[in-house]
Amino acid sequence: MLSRMRHLFGQGKAQPIVTSSDHPPANPETAPVAADFTFEDATLSGWFRHDSGELLEGFPIHPDDHVIDVGCGDGVFINFCASLGAEVTFADIDAEKIAAVTERLQNSKARAVHPLVSDANPLPLAAGYADKVIAMEVMEHVDAPADFLRELVRIGKPGALYLLSVPDAVSEGVQQQLAPSAHFQKPNHINIFARDEFEKLVTDAGLIIERRAYYGFYWSVWWAFFWTCNQDLSPPWHPLLENWARTWEALLTTRDGPRIKQALDQVMPKSQAIIARKPQAAG
Repeated sequence: MLSRMRHLFGQGKAQPIVTSSDHPPANPETAPVAADFTFEDATLSGWFRHDSGELLEGFPIHPDDHVIDVGCGDGVFINFCASLGAEVTFADIDAEKIAAVTERLQNSKARAVHPLVSDANPLPLAAGYADKVIAMEVMEHVDAPADFLRELVRIGKPGALYLLSVPDAVSEGVQQQLAPSAHFQKPNHINIFARDEFEKLVTDAGLIIERRAYYGFYWSVWWAFFWTCNQDLSPPWHPLLENWARTWEALLTTRDGPRIKQALDQVMPKSQAIIARKPQAAG
């Protein structure tokens, strides 16, 4: 399960546009202090609920769903959907990532697997293609987020459910003061969305918001520390990052740890997510 957590809550190095792979490591081999706390932190935020079949609380995946992940990166989210037996399509501009995800899903429980190399401008797919549409940490990279989102709406069936996320503006404001200037230039983060701006983007595209989620305070601080550590995204990790990981792990084991995490996630989350629905067709 920890392998599914790889690259969930961070930002990372420069990546091609239309990819959600720009996240820090969080698996047993590469995470600072290889421990289960990275997965526990995510599950406390409502992610990867195998017991209820929800990718995120409020975003269920059913075996008869056709799910598409646009900007799939390393495939962490579409892998979860495949494990529940859904038909899956995954798109990314990086052909090597698509090849790697395709290979990983060959022996999965997915009803069908459809890889797609695309910059999503537009997607070479018919209107009303999918029941569930995922785009995680992509819109901060694209030149025209509204156009990108309209394309996602086009490929969703009437009634389709959407899971969309972007970095939170509070965390991005901290990173702007600490990160190299290239981090906020192409092909990295060229858009920053305040919460009301993100919501307006979604509703202007014609979607109805059903739930909002804020998560990843741990990774907001991790990245604030990372920039001074003079290392790439691989171990051995700087002692500062190791010590922060141990501190957060210790917090989650305390009586009030989950409640403290929830409060901090609201104040300075790494990411903000919206679950929204495409209206049913008239008549």
